[in-house]
Amino acid sequence: MTRPTLRELASLPVEPARLADSALVLIDCQKTYTQGVMELEGVQAALDETAALLDRARTAGIPIIHIQHSDGPGSLYDIEGESGAIVDAVAPRGDEPVVVKQFPNSFVQTDLDERLKALGASNLVLAGFMTHMCVNSTARGAFNLGYAPTVVAAATATRSLAGPDGQAVSAPALQAASLAALADLFALVVPGTADIPD
Repeated sequence: MTRPTLRELASLPVEPARLADSALVLIDCQKTYTQGVMELEGVQAALDETAALLDRARTAGIPIIHIQHSDGPGSLYDIEGESGAIVDAVAPRGDEPVVVKQFPNSFVQTDLDERLKALGASNLVLAGFMTHMCVNSTARGAFNLGYAPTVVAAATATRSLAGPDGQAVSAPALQAASLAALADLFALVVPGTADIPD
């Protein structure tokens, strides 16, 4: 038996806002996560879902903001090089802005908050990588600033990590725990793009 979430106990919304009334924020959809030491489990399926979400957002004409993490030249997150580039299938088009960040929370030392306020956006749809790190941190940051974030679970992915006892925490377990923690209070979490109404 599951207990009620903090969202439910606080009488916060338990259904996502309409896509037409939202802004899309794509977090760190970078090649970093598709290859090598940082390749995420299920990343290609997550990118396919992200591409479908992005297509819906473009069709709806809602604001779209891309987030890109930078750790400087030669790093895994070298945004001037190949490794830190945004994946082609979900890359910005036209005048879609890119906000470059250096912290897991996309609002820290960036102009994301100012951009969203200028757009009049209060409902945010979030997707991207990694679920336990930058998606989690950005969703919490958004909630703390008064936004109403919705995370699209199928458009996120993560990797396995060592637990406090040294035993591996599998990527599926970490994914589920990260999303459950967000859904307890900070964000609505929907299974997929189709679960957000037009």
